[in-house]
Amino acid sequence: MHTLGFGDDAALMSAVITGVVNVLATFVSLYSADRFGRRFLFLEGGIQMFICQILVGSFIGLKFGTTGTGTLTPATADWILVFICVYVARFAWSWGPLGWLVPSEICPLEIRPAGQAINVSVNMFFTFLIGQFFLTMLCHMKFGLFYFFGGMVAIMTIFIYFLFPETRGVPIEEMGRVWKQHWFWKSYIPDDAVTGGHDEN
Repeated sequence: MHTLGFGDDAALMSAVITGVVNVLATFVSLYSADRFGRRFLFLEGGIQMFICQILVGSFIGLKFGTTGTGTLTPATADWILVFICVYVARFAWSWGPLGWLVPSEICPLEIRPAGQAINVSVNMFFTFLIGQFFLTMLCHMKFGLFYFFGGMVAIMTIFIYFLFPETRGVPIEEMGRVWKQHWFWKSYIPDDAVTGGHDEN
C-alpha cells in the first residue's frame, strides 16, 4: 500500500482492513463451496478478480501514468482500497481455499500424498517468486502490472470454464468417472481408472 502512494498510517490501516476482509471472506467458502459448487466459485471469483485488477490498474495509470510520478487524492485512494478489498474477498472465498480443496479431491487415494506435495510445492514456489519480484515488476511495469495479473486471472478462469468439471459431491472412488466423461480429459484417463469400468465391458 505504501508503494502505491498511501501514507504510513493509511498503508497500515489499509493492510489491516484487507487482512480482516481476507479472514471473513474465507468463512464464506466454508458455506458456499458445497452449496454452489467449485466451478461456480472459481468462475465468479475469477471474473470479479479480473475486473478489480483492471480497475485498480486503471486508477493507478490515470494518476501516475508511465512515469510513476503523481499523487493519490483521498477519494482515489479510497476507491483503490475498495477494489483491493473486493479482490481480496473474491479470492478468499474462491481461488484461495479451492486451490487447496480441489487438488485433494481429484487425486486418487494411491497418489494423493504425491499430488498434494506437488500442489503445495508449486504454490509455495510461485508465492515466493511473486513476493521477491513484485516490487521490481511494479517499478518497471507501473500500472501495467495489474493488467498483467488481470490477464493471468483471465487465463485461469478460461481454463476452469473449458477444462474443469464440477466435483461437488463426487465420492473419491467416482472421481475417475467424472474425468473420463469430460470432453478433453477422457483421452488421458485409462478405462481401469474408472470404478466399475471392467464390469461394463
